[in-house]
Amino acid sequence: MTHALQHQYRPTVLVAENHEDSRYLFRYFLESRGYRVVEAGDGLEAISAAERERPDLVVLDASLPLLDGFEATRRLREQRALCDLPVVMVSGYATPSDREHALVAGCSDYLTKPLELEQLATVLERHLATRAARRQAAFFR
Repeated sequence: MTHALQHQYRPTVLVAENHEDSRYLFRYFLESRGYRVVEAGDGLEAISAAERERPDLVVLDASLPLLDGFEATRRLREQRALCDLPVVMVSGYATPSDREHALVAGCSDYLTKPLELEQLATVLERHLATRAARRQAAFFR
């Protein structure tokens, strides 16, 4: 009797965070939830990884070195293949103007540190479900 392997789709999340400990925490949490994780330590690396890996969603820190999260998001939005990619910014800045700055840059959502991981999971699931529905609708057009 043969055993058929079932391949289940695992959404890919790009985590752009300059603090290695924080990247580890994100990776551990997201992988435990079944996500495939790609990491970047700065804004330029995040752009490169997004182009190469075509993730389903990006989580990025506002204060990345070389290219901050705001500019990295703007550059992602300029690329046709990545322009609809959900981008969730995570930041220690908690004022309404900081959130507005992120949304104007093109972020899909804005979460403040210290981060509640269950809140992150809810936000990611919502954005991934919305993106999947849009892709499915486009497929049937």
